[in-house]
Amino acid sequence: MSNVFEGYERQYCELSDNLSKKCTAAVALNGEQKKQKVSEIKAGIDEAEALIRKMDLEARALQPNIKAVLLAKLREYKSDLNNLKSEVKKIVSGNLNPSARDELLESGMTDTLTASADQRARLMMSTERLNKSGDRIKDSRRTMLETEELGVSILHDLHSQRQSLLHTHNTLHGVDDNIGKSKRILTNMSRRISRNKWIIGGIIAVLVLAIALILYFKLRK
Repeated sequence: MSNVFEGYERQYCELSDNLSKKCTAAVALNGEQKKQKVSEIKAGIDEAEALIRKMDLEARALQPNIKAVLLAKLREYKSDLNNLKSEVKKIVSGNLNPSARDELLESGMTDTLTASADQRARLMMSTERLNKSGDRIKDSRRTMLETEELGVSILHDLHSQRQSLLHTHNTLHGVDDNIGKSKRILTNMSRRISRNKWIIGGIIAVLVLAIALILYFKLRK
């Protein structure tokens, strides 16, 4: 998960908890003190909305599988913030009508605040689960990178082996050329030897014939 999103989320959860406490305190106040407290709460709500917008932008820039989980959390945060806005409206309505203060306390505002606290606790648990999922994703990415590095190393080794095989092939091709040249030379030598044999044989035959003729003429005389 994005560290930026986690930072915004921590700020929101702290701010939301602080706003709930201020709402509880505002119920028991009157006059200017109550107005001041309500102003502080409204300013805090504006800040919370700004944080939600920042989280929304950050979540939409992440990978689809992470984005879906974060947007689901944001919907819960928005619901939590809407509950705070409703509480503020009830507190403000108590300023306009003094009798509404008792009605507000009797209507179960404490239960509403408790429900909001429970909701924030569930959100924090969801955050913890999401952080664990983020850690698993980081581990998976680290494993993937290690596998990728191993694959690159293997490809490099294969490339080196291919170059060696090509070099060996070229060497063998050169040897084949040399063998071919040697074979042609031997063939030519064999032909020359055969030709020389025929020439020598012819010369011997001529000499024998000449000697025979000489002897013939000498014996005849």
